[in-house]
Amino acid sequence: MLEELKKQVYEANMELVRQGLVIYTWGNVSGIDRASGLMVIKPSGVEYSELKPEDMVVTDLDGKVVEGKLKPSSDTMTHCALYKAYPELGGVVHTHSVYGVTFAQAGLPIPALGTTHADYFYGDIPCTRSLTAEELDAGYELNTGNVIIETLGDRDPLSCPGIVARNHGPFAWGKTPAGAVYHAVVLEKVAEMAYKTMTLNPDVYRAPQYLLDKHYFRKHGANATYGQGPNEDH
Repeated sequence: MLEELKKQVYEANMELVRQGLVIYTWGNVSGIDRASGLMVIKPSGVEYSELKPEDMVVTDLDGKVVEGKLKPSSDTMTHCALYKAYPELGGVVHTHSVYGVTFAQAGLPIPALGTTHADYFYGDIPCTRSLTAEELDAGYELNTGNVIIETLGDRDPLSCPGIVARNHGPFAWGKTPAGAVYHAVVLEKVAEMAYKTMTLNPDVYRAPQYLLDKHYFRKHGANATYGQGPNEDH
């Protein structure tokens, strides 16, 4: 079932390793087949060095296992919440990458300080609020997804393809599993740049909005001019 999507999700998970965003079992990637409404996700607690395409787990969007011998990721319900809220998403990633987690633990958004950031994220990358004790007890993973949705508000999720969950770490998404990983990598890099910039100059200002607009819209939207043709995800 969904063998091609399993391969895509496996490869996307392994790309996290190749890019240095995860170690041991610290992260997960999923992908969704919108026709069937089923999701493929990394199994829980399996080290990347042991992972195989056939280990990927198929669930429905309520987290019920449809196919697979292993338990799905502990973050499954977060992924499900995002897929339900945003039909344009085709892949979701969670990591514990160093600079993304640094901002999450500080409870700070990743500010849009320059053009590298603006090429991929329209505005600051937000940080969610902390979950309440009641939300955690009622459904930690599901409410992590809900607080991400709450924080994004009416923002287009593809104009801001990532977020940092307070006290936790970054989540990113895209139209495909590979696209979601791409955005997770970019989020980590711009977080590193922002951290180092803020260390050098604690009084740094966000880049002017007209400059951010110029860089974002030359790569995205109907009037994009960057590159050789339409870029479907990033």
